[in-house]
Amino acid sequence: VKKGLIFVISAPAGTGKTTLVRMLREEFPRVEESVSFTTRLPRSNERPGLDYHFITLQEFEKKIQAGEFLEYAKVFGHYYGTSRPLVDERTSLGKHIVLVIDTQGALQLMDQLNAVFIFLSPPSIDELKSRLRHRNEDSDAEIRLRLSWAEKEMKMASRYSYHIVNDNLKQAYDVLRSIFIAEEHKNR
Repeated sequence: VKKGLIFVISAPAGTGKTTLVRMLREEFPRVEESVSFTTRLPRSNERPGLDYHFITLQEFEKKIQAGEFLEYAKVFGHYYGTSRPLVDERTSLGKHIVLVIDTQGALQLMDQLNAVFIFLSPPSIDELKSRLRHRNEDSDAEIRLRLSWAEKEMKMASRYSYHIVNDNLKQAYDVLRSIFIAEEHKNR
């Protein structure tokens, strides 16, 4: 079995990363999304084990000590981490794994992981503000925090192998799909 690839996708909240990754998974059966561990509580629409593995801070710290995370970061007061054993197992079975992680985590991985790094951005901060308001998931204070963080993240886009601007979902998906197909056929 040919070892699977790792795709790292970073994007500010409200950029469409969840939708684009779902579209990729639906079209390509070899693609799986890595399910991160987090210390935060589940949102009403989230399912444990499918959206995140929800664990306590103590459990998270044990995993850090055991070296079980490829990367981990504290984001908005909660820890998020990518399981090294899960990623290794799935890629050894020939699955392509998509890690949807923030720039802190991605920057940790750039020097240590042979992966394809993709940054997804909104057309503008104003458009992002509009999208976040329409989601109705965050308070005004949380939206301001997310926008401030998005501006910092967008400054990191040039560090990634690819940068996709999502101003049109179909066009953004066509670019993501093209990157995926090209990387799958690349000699390594």
